[in-house]
Amino acid sequence: MDWPEIAGDPRFFQRSGPHSLAAVADAAEAEAPPRRLMLTGVAPLQTAGPGEISFLDNRKYLPALEQTQAGAVIVHPDMAARVPATAVAVVTPEPYAAWARVAALFHPLPPLTPGVHPSAVVAAGATIHPSAEIGPLAVIGSSVAIGPRCRIGPLAVIGDGVVLGADCRIGPHASLSHALVGDRVYVYPGARIGQEGFGFAITAEGFRTVPQLGRVVVEDDVEVGANTTIDRGSLRDTVIGAGSRLDNLVQIGHNVRLGRGCVIVAQAGISGSTVLEDHVMLGGQSGLTGHLRVGRKARIGAQAGVMADVPAGAEVVGSPAQPVRAFFREVAAIRRLMRGGGGRREPPGNEAAAKTETD
Repeated sequence: MDWPEIAGDPRFFQRSGPHSLAAVADAAEAEAPPRRLMLTGVAPLQTAGPGEISFLDNRKYLPALEQTQAGAVIVHPDMAARVPATAVAVVTPEPYAAWARVAALFHPLPPLTPGVHPSAVVAAGATIHPSAEIGPLAVIGSSVAIGPRCRIGPLAVIGDGVVLGADCRIGPHASLSHALVGDRVYVYPGARIGQEGFGFAITAEGFRTVPQLGRVVVEDDVEVGANTTIDRGSLRDTVIGAGSRLDNLVQIGHNVRLGRGCVIVAQAGISGSTVLEDHVMLGGQSGLTGHLRVGRKARIGAQAGVMADVPAGAEVVGSPAQPVRAFFREVAAIRRLMRGGGGRREPPGNEAAAKTETD
């Protein structure tokens, strides 16, 4: 079936509005000319209609801006003159952040339904704020404390003693144990927080599991992606710093400490006892060995293998990881050697065989 493209399909997303241009500009924290215009929703430049608002945050999409039928477009001041005469320019130095606020205006979270679903299992001694929502078949352990306006999704498991601050969202099938969680934390579906870390001793008789006696501390305003796993500490705590964002399918080993505002992209893995200082960024599928320190604002490229400490502000790529400039100098040198005949030359007509051998 041919499904038309719809931003914020009402089957899945709650919608508010219409909103006046002035209200939208206020939500965006942006400037717009006085105009009697009502907007009904958000949409991409390519499909937006006269009653919708869109945005531009990348010059790559200038052709789409010039052709858009949107009624209003959020843009940087440098791009305001490129907005078609048929649209209103909503101007801000941070278009993408403004877009986030406007999208939330038109598509707010569904309202809470305070209370405990009849099918949920709540242990004696659990403390649940009256404004919290406990979904179907959720399991709440003994001595759990759930703060105001939390949402616990269907089939989620909150283990004994876990503490959740205010306004947390725990997605369906997620599980938390041995964890202390701050305010406004969003744990996406299927995430696992607080399970035993990968700790064992090697003996003559085989492997002996080492008890993992630490906790996981998740500070305020953290998001933990779907199917991500965060091991509890072995003796010290595993700590996820305030404002950090973990993508889907991330592995955080025991005793790892993330500073404030770190970004960990999908399929990255951090081995035990490694420390990331504030605002470190890890690309997808990167891997860090244990007991390292990555300095403040360092950036680790996708698929990088990090086996040594990384200084503050550094950018590294490759495996083993090295500074970006050094890596690309080596790549350029190898290419020059190949083009200059430094490698083995194939006889005429045998280029296909050479390609097969080097792929």
